[in-house]
Amino acid sequence: MGSLAEAHNSLPSRPRLPSGFALGGCKKGDAEQRTELIPITLPEVRRLILAMSGPDKEREFRLGWSLWRRAHQAIAKRCHAAKRDRLLRRRPPDGVQAKSSTTAMPFPAAMFACLTDAQWARVESLVPPNGRSGRQWRDHRRVIDGMLWVHASGASWRDLPEEKFGPWQTIYDRYNRWCKEGLWQQIEEALRC
Repeated sequence: MGSLAEAHNSLPSRPRLPSGFALGGCKKGDAEQRTELIPITLPEVRRLILAMSGPDKEREFRLGWSLWRRAHQAIAKRCHAAKRDRLLRRRPPDGVQAKSSTTAMPFPAAMFACLTDAQWARVESLVPPNGRSGRQWRDHRRVIDGMLWVHASGASWRDLPEEKFGPWQTIYDRYNRWCKEGLWQQIEEALRC
């Protein structure tokens, strides 16, 4: 009891790929099918170049970590796309409203280009005025177009074309705020009319 036992880490000191993947990039049992990896990023290239000049152990760790991260993010991206597809195809039965507007929005496909003047006239009275002091909000019509684009395309918020709709963070933040306030549900109803 005079001294404590030496602490040790029960996990391996190098990163591991998700189960079912080997370091060579092949699924276990199927040498022909390659693991999909996301492209390597510039900051990661810089880290790897710096690691190459370091000790062998660090180099091995960095290379393994890079491979694991890219494989993991490719899987996450594929799962996100599959989930998004399922949500966009799911429609509630006739007469039943969807519980949350964060799931698929069953709007007519023709509506996703941009809001028409008639649609904007129905929605304009619902959105809060831009009369607060300080920095003014971005144009509501453009932001709503961005929200509808994300739901129609099934893309992530980060994939929003900034030149057309503005920064994705603005649209995402306003969408979340309006969902919590119940305003987005009112906008959905106005657009369905």
